[in-house]
Amino acid sequence: MTIPDLGPQTRILARLAESVTDEQLAAPTPCPKYAVRHLLGHLHMLSVAFRDAARKDLGTTTGTSPNAAVPDIGPDWRAELPKALDELADAWRDPDAWTGMTRAGGVDLPGDVAGAVVADELVVHGWDLARAVGRPYAPDPAALDAAHGFLLAAAEDPDRGGDLFGPVVPVPQDAPLLDRAVGLSGRDPMWRP
Repeated sequence: MTIPDLGPQTRILARLAESVTDEQLAAPTPCPKYAVRHLLGHLHMLSVAFRDAARKDLGTTTGTSPNAAVPDIGPDWRAELPKALDELADAWRDPDAWTGMTRAGGVDLPGDVAGAVVADELVVHGWDLARAVGRPYAPDPAALDAAHGFLLAAAEDPDRGGDLFGPVVPVPQDAPLLDRAVGLSGRDPMWRP
C-alpha cells in the first residue's frame, strides 16, 4: 500500500479556510445541516480526532460520534484550524499510523481504513467548502485517489453507512475524478448555493 502524504491536501484546505470571510460563515453548504461555520467546525473536530487516531491516542476526541452535535467554530478558529490540519498531516506521516487498530468517531477500525477515511473527509469537505464560498478547488491528486478508492469501496458495500453518505449521485464515467468522488459521497457535483 502506498501511503499518501496528507500535507498537500491539508495545506489546500487551510488556504481555502483562510479565504472565508466573516460574511460567508452563515452561507449554506452541500451538507444540508451545515452552514460554512459548521463545516469549518467539523473540519477542526475531525482534524483533532484523526490526529489522535493516527497517534493511537484514544479518548474523548476519537470516541465522540461526529453526529453528537452540530459542530461550530470557536473564536480563534482562524489560528486553530490550520494548526490542527498541520498536526493531522504530521501524525499521518508516521507509517505506524497506517497499521494496527485505532478509533475515530467512536468506531474501531484498522489504521489504513482510518487513513482512507480522513483522506476522503479532507477531499470531499474541501469541495464542500469551495462550493459554498465560490472558490476554485483542485484537491491534491494523491488524496483524491485515496478518497475515490475509499468511496468506490463504500458505494459497493450493501451496509453503506446511511449516516455518513447519502445515496450515490450518478456521474458519467468520463467525468473528472473529483466529480466522480463527489457523486459517490452522495453529493451532486453541480451543487451551487
